Amino acid sequence: MILGGVFNSGILATGASAGARYDYGLAPPAVLDRVRRIEAVCGRHGVPLAAAALQFPYGHPAVATVIPGARTRAEVEQNLALLQVAIPADLWHELKAEGLMRNDAPCPSDASAP
Repeated sequence: MILGGVFNSGILATGASAGARYDYGLAPPAVLDRVRRIEAVCGRHGVPLAAAALQFPYGHPAVATVIPGARTRAEVEQNLALLQVAIPADLWHELKAEGLMRNDAPCPSDASAP
């Protein structure tokens, strides 16, 4: 499987800032709140939100590649750097414990890295 849109129109790359985009429109308050909570978990583990968003799909064994949708060379280089960020398994466990992702969601710590 090849996945695109892992940043969900931008909010998982930029975070829950003013004007954040989700599903090609302005992010609604409930989504902003959820992303803030995810950002807080990522922050506690020293992991950029965008790195978690980009690496998360690789936890599923059917995912062969991810197309993040870079527009510039700088974005390509940033995405490559985000793929190199070490993400502790505890981050995924905490997201599950906080109800921010499904308990049965496969995570990169459960599979081989990209």
